[in-house]
Amino acid sequence: MQTLTLANIYELQGLKVEALDIYKEVLKNDPSNSDAKIAIRRLSGMRKKFLNVNTQMKDFFLKMDDEIEINEFERWLLRLWN
Repeated sequence: MQTLTLANIYELQGLKVEALDIYKEVLKNDPSNSDAKIAIRRLSGMRKKFLNVNTQMKDFFLKMDDEIEINEFERWLLRLWN
């Protein structure tokens, strides 16, 4: 079930695109929901800004669970900054 609570959790975890999708779903089901409207305005433009996000590394980041994977992800991030 798509709820504001779930959207807030996603947003706090940095999953802004996923949160935005839920806020839009909430607003579609309840067009007068002011919290969803405010959140959509706050997050609007996120899709355009991060269109070319590396979804493979995003998935890897969300699923990593050991020191080796964390180190691999850190190396990938460092390559982005250099």
